[in-house]
Amino acid sequence: MKMTIQKKEDWQEIVEMILPKLKHNIFLLKGNLGAGKTTFTQFLLKSLGSEDEVNSPTYSIVNEYNTPKGKVYHFDLYCLKNIEEAYDIGIEEYLDNAFLCIIEWPEVYQDELYGLNYHEMNIINNGDTREISFE
Repeated sequence: MKMTIQKKEDWQEIVEMILPKLKHNIFLLKGNLGAGKTTFTQFLLKSLGSEDEVNSPTYSIVNEYNTPKGKVYHFDLYCLKNIEEAYDIGIEEYLDNAFLCIIEWPEVYQDELYGLNYHEMNIINNGDTREISFE
């Protein structure tokens, strides 16, 4: 599925299109700095019924949110240097015990997901617009 948005409020439409298609508890978010990964996550969590404040987990590596359907863990793996650091934060335990795990900058860990089902969203920032693809 491919979509284009032009303003921040358009993320809600993206969430409404994606939510019915979410079948797996792992959601990879890819895009350059400032593409809108955390903004998308804010809209997604609100639509899932979370009342928590959603912030980028850049420095904490992982943030935890409550929803009526269960825990959502939001990762930012940008600062990790290697796969061992992902294991050190206990990423496997999070993946096993979450309603949903949203992983920004998943490249350092993505090979470890071989054989698992997950969704992937790519966001390309074109200045005035965002090109979004979702699988």
